[in-house]
Amino acid sequence: MQAEPVLVAGLIEVCRATIAENADHLCALDRVIGDGDHGTNMRRGCEAVSAEGESLSSLPFPDAVEKIGLMLVMNVGGAAGPLYGTLLMEIGRELRKNEEKADFSPVLKQAIDAVARRGRSHAGDKTLLDVLYPVHEALAKQSPLSDVARKAERSADRTAAMKAMRGRAAFLGERSIGHVDPGASSCALLTTAICRYLGEHRPQ
Repeated sequence: MQAEPVLVAGLIEVCRATIAENADHLCALDRVIGDGDHGTNMRRGCEAVSAEGESLSSLPFPDAVEKIGLMLVMNVGGAAGPLYGTLLMEIGRELRKNEEKADFSPVLKQAIDAVARRGRSHAGDKTLLDVLYPVHEALAKQSPLSDVARKAERSADRTAAMKAMRGRAAFLGERSIGHVDPGASSCALLTTAICRYLGEHRPQ
């Protein structure tokens, strides 16, 4: 599966720009229930990927995705690096095994389940899984990309009503209720940016 270099470069840039624009907001969310550095960590990871954009764009798509995941593990601090990294590394591996299949939904499901195992988390624990699983559900139903993006945004907002069960936020117990999870927020932002970019640059 050889992706167009322009497409890979474009996705890398739109993700970098989205996180850069929202880094302060993500840090503000994280200051309330975490360490306060989620935006900074995500920006560092995205900038590291962007710096290798040319070489990544020359790779077959599964290889590029897997390598980006490895770079995020190495460059994003906190829990986010291993979780986002696992997601992308598993997507890359599953794409390589299923190159002839056009349906991305099963690939994403395998990757999300790997994230859940890595984080020892489930839907409802107030993590990025609370965005990823609804996004997968929307994709499995072949929803338009605009609907997938809206589902991601609404799902992130819904984490405010949840009690954190994992990570530093879990130590707050009931006090974590009322605040959007920063990981869910960054996941929704990235999903929305990717959906918008693909909607503009790939035929539906």
